Amino acid sequence: MSQDAVSAISAFERRATSPLTGHLLALAAGVAAALAQPPFGLLPGLLGYGLLVYVLDAAPAARPWRAAFFRGWTAGFGYLLVSVWWIAEAFLVDAATRGWQGPFAVAFTAGGIGVFWAGAGLVYKWLAPPTSRAALRGLVFAAVLSLFEYLRGHVLTGFPWDLPGETWRAGSAISQTASLVGAYGLTFITVAIGASVVVLGPFIRGSVNTDSSPPLRRGGEAALIVLLLAAAALSGLWGFGAWRLSRPALPDTAVRLRVVQPGLGEEATWTSPMLVARYQTFMNLTARPARRLPDVVIWPEGAIPYLFNDYLAPGTWTLEALDKALHPGQILLAGGTRTAPGPDGPLYYNTLLALQRTADGLVPLKSYDKYRLVPFGEFVPLAPLFDRVGLKPLVQVGEPFTPGPRPAPILVDGLPRVQPLICYEILFPGLATERGGRAAWIVNVSDDAWFGRTSGPLQHLNMAGYRAIEQGLPIVRATPTGVSAIIDGYGRTSARLGLGQAGVLDATLPAALPPTPYSRWGDSPFLVAIALVILAAAIRRVLTSGFRVR
Repeated sequence: MSQDAVSAISAFERRATSPLTGHLLALAAGVAAALAQPPFGLLPGLLGYGLLVYVLDAAPAARPWRAAFFRGWTAGFGYLLVSVWWIAEAFLVDAATRGWQGPFAVAFTAGGIGVFWAGAGLVYKWLAPPTSRAALRGLVFAAVLSLFEYLRGHVLTGFPWDLPGETWRAGSAISQTASLVGAYGLTFITVAIGASVVVLGPFIRGSVNTDSSPPLRRGGEAALIVLLLAAAALSGLWGFGAWRLSRPALPDTAVRLRVVQPGLGEEATWTSPMLVARYQTFMNLTARPARRLPDVVIWPEGAIPYLFNDYLAPGTWTLEALDKALHPGQILLAGGTRTAPGPDGPLYYNTLLALQRTADGLVPLKSYDKYRLVPFGEFVPLAPLFDRVGLKPLVQVGEPFTPGPRPAPILVDGLPRVQPLICYEILFPGLATERGGRAAWIVNVSDDAWFGRTSGPLQHLNMAGYRAIEQGLPIVRATPTGVSAIIDGYGRTSARLGLGQAGVLDATLPAALPPTPYSRWGDSPFLVAIALVILAAAIRRVLTSGFRVR
């Protein structure tokens, strides 16, 4: 390596240790990693994890803890900024009153969740092996970041949006690894592969012996081995997925589905004519003639902005219209809101209600109340604190919902056992469990209309595909404005209605696959793996350097 090249690299390293450049590189690392996610799909962005390790390693020696914390936070902020910018769209529904809150909501969400990446940077900085062992640094970083991503999915109800393991498009070959280790386990593997390029750091800097013959020796040889192992791991993931996807397809079940997507967005206020028109749209789509009569009709979350208690009340024109729209024997799965008496007033539930049209009219069969509520959308975390400082009116919209019991499959007469998950609940790996017996399919009703024609609904669809892969179960998604879809147990979308489309999706229910390893073991293998890596790094750290930062 020439002296000029060495000088240029040294100058770059000095800049990387400076506060401004370090934060800019950390921001670039987070943004690059987020752009690797669908729908963007810029997979070279996975190298952003390697860049982040490099930036953390280059933290100035004067304040290493502080630098690692804030560089990790900056990377997390960039990652979430790209991932959840569409949150601002929800505030534009009532732009006159709440439009100004949109940018603050995005910044608050990205900044708040960025704290998990800040914690990962801090812990990694303490655990990091010596720079001479760059390969181990990438592995330790992957374990630490995966741990904090797991915490992100669980603390304060959790927000596991766009986990790094969900970078691979659901239904692709590599995504099939989720059937073994879930999205969290695939996060560990994905970050480790992306961070493996950190081994090139000392090689490029010239700290390895590049002037000897042959040139790749010692550290250079080790770097080459690590990169080859990363490539082999990636090839192995692809090979397993290709084999899994090549297996003979199971025939669909006999259950005929109709998913209703009205193509109607949200409104700041609803007038009586608007409500009547919306209801009539649902009636028309529900009753639309089909080649073969659907056994079950599925409406999205919050389909009708009335309470179930009101529009299904005896003697109402709405109940009569719905009775006419359905055929005898048909089942309706409808998302909506219901109330029930509580000790201090009415309680509100986000509910999926199963009804059947019989000779005697509509009969309620079963209901499911949403368990995992959306923070600041359906309830306010730490509500007494916000109320005390006078901010509760700014962070709460309408009456808060009450959570239902933990999800468990329900059995509706005439249908295979089904696991309902409402909107945001489809984000959570392992939430569709086998409590009460294994489901044959998952129904996911959602109201993605809040997020318009942005990347949000497409990301939501991709994450839903991962729940199908993890459980080996088909998923039926119903949304008002897209993307409604039929997803098989491999995470592949067999039919869909895109963003902004209106219509119905008539299809047969795909068959459930045999139980997957993940459905049996959950996240236990992942947690054991990262615990072993972190524990080994911590023991080595204490034995070699005590609690001092390198």
